Amino acid sequence: MKRTTAWAATAVLAVAVAGCGSGSDPGSAESGKTTITFWDNNGGTRTPIYQELIKRFETANPTIHVEYVGIPIASVQQKYDTAVAGGDTPDVGGVTTSYLANLVGQQALEPADDWLGKSAVNGKLAAPMLDSVRDTVPDGKLYLVPGTSNLDVVWYLKDKLPEAPKTWDEFFTDAHELTKAPDQYGYTIRGGAGSIFQVLAEMYAYSGVTEFFDASGKSTVNDPKNVEYLTKLAGLYKKDTPEADVTNDFPKMVAAFGTGKIAMMHHNLGSYNDHVKAHGADKIGAFALPTGLSGKRTIVANPVDGFAVFKGSEHKDAAWKFVEFLVSKESNSYWNQQTGQIPANTEAQGDSWVTALPHLKTAVDALNDPNTAVVSPPYYLPQFSSITKADTEPLFQKVLLGQMKPQEFLDTMAQKLTDAQAEWKKATGG
Repeated sequence: MKRTTAWAATAVLAVAVAGCGSGSDPGSAESGKTTITFWDNNGGTRTPIYQELIKRFETANPTIHVEYVGIPIASVQQKYDTAVAGGDTPDVGGVTTSYLANLVGQQALEPADDWLGKSAVNGKLAAPMLDSVRDTVPDGKLYLVPGTSNLDVVWYLKDKLPEAPKTWDEFFTDAHELTKAPDQYGYTIRGGAGSIFQVLAEMYAYSGVTEFFDASGKSTVNDPKNVEYLTKLAGLYKKDTPEADVTNDFPKMVAAFGTGKIAMMHHNLGSYNDHVKAHGADKIGAFALPTGLSGKRTIVANPVDGFAVFKGSEHKDAAWKFVEFLVSKESNSYWNQQTGQIPANTEAQGDSWVTALPHLKTAVDALNDPNTAVVSPPYYLPQFSSITKADTEPLFQKVLLGQMKPQEFLDTMAQKLTDAQAEWKKATGG
């Protein structure tokens, strides 16, 4: 699911994290006002966006004061763990599904189901995002109110590819036909850091498999159709892709695409500004990952980012009111317009700024298509991050180099995921 848009984290802590939780002295609040603390889980570039929204909220709710704390994304999970252990959590926190299960396991969050049933935004939040949140935790409750999400797309140069492929067969044909000697390539493969999530997204989109585990708890990563796809992908390397792809991480992949010598590149909505800077908005396009063998579109869910109310809050009514404001049409539209992501509020998804950006409209339409199946990765597994990074990235490079068979690679990853799933079920009584 980062794979979420990477914003530069800067030292913008509005208040020191220690001693600023829900149980602390209101401090800066004027007399007679209720003070709630809000932790932004990606403080930095988007800090001014929240500052503007808080100003609007306080104007509409003069008896509530919101204390903003920007937490750098690299340390947010550790900050939450420390706050939970010390009993000094915020009233409201920005949380993503990538670490939601960890907080739920610590019994740190309030379920939002009852609140949402009575809220003005009930029925106005994207069902795929709500489902993704519920799929992340053992009891299927809504501990996170979605605010935004991302989507994997394939960026392409319009002068090289006049029409986007609709199927994977068309994609592979285009990748081959757009490769021209000596240095023009149809596609680029991310072989370095961050490669595995993209490979997973492509494999499941191709195979149409809709669950990461079967009924017995066995990983589906090594499904024969996933193996078939990976074999085809590895076959592109050095033939229809640059040789340097085997070590390319995100910055190097974007730089290579920016030269204009590569026709297509898989990433997500977050790299839009990089491509505009390199090529100009009128020269780039994007299409959702093609439909698979089943004829339907299958999407591996990116992490959903949103807002959670902590159990330790002494002002839960005010906290929920703030959450409702943040995911309302106007606020949710404003936040996502500034960040370039998909609004969770379905009314906001219809705003003119969304429809004016073809790549974003493509993403919203794909996500909301009733024929689209959304596959939720097991973000709840403590080992999921290590399995899909340090454990398997070097092995994927071996696949590209022909030193390891796709079947062996996927069998290895599947066993690691199956073992992690079994361990998690035993620990949670599932």
